[in-house]
Amino acid sequence: MLQLAFTWTRQPKAYSLEADRISITTEPHTDLWQRTYYHFRNDNAPVLQIETEEKFFSFLVKTDFTGAHQRFDQCGIVMYLDSENWLKASVEYENERFQHLGSVVTNHGYSDWATTVIPAAVKTMWYRFSRREDDYCVECSDDGEHFSQMRVCHMHEGAGKIRFGVYACSPEDSSFTAVFTDLRVTECAWKAHDGQQPDANE
Repeated sequence: MLQLAFTWTRQPKAYSLEADRISITTEPHTDLWQRTYYHFRNDNAPVLQIETEEKFFSFLVKTDFTGAHQRFDQCGIVMYLDSENWLKASVEYENERFQHLGSVVTNHGYSDWATTVIPAAVKTMWYRFSRREDDYCVECSDDGEHFSQMRVCHMHEGAGKIRFGVYACSPEDSSFTAVFTDLRVTECAWKAHDGQQPDANE
């Protein structure tokens, strides 16, 4: 099984790496987004990742964004291949009443954004990122035990070696410290669909 050998794809000025805890302090005007609807392109969020060619696995992490306070402050999971091919999932702060739990998939330079509204009182969220060759599943949980599917997607450039991990950013004039704990890689929890051939290594 994969080891948690993280390296920076883009390193922030302020961070802490411990055996069971990662913290990233965001810098203002950092984000990941490509073109769609807003037409701008932002590609400067700090990203900490593991590199692998493993085809079937799941990655779990708990995020704590208690310090988020400005619109769009966010932290979560990421698979960043290059500036035009990546996915992310996070909670984005909106205001004192609500925030957005969502995910972005970017293929060949165009991003989408799928969201649902959750209460602003939510300050932690678990994610599970699963890979089955070049298809991916992102799930969330409030307790780390019971996960709900956020999305299934295909990554056009995600068939070979990939990088995945965590990120945090503040698109507006803001800064907060995101905390990541309980990081682990497991066998793929996203099982083959009924009628689908089993994994090659099963």
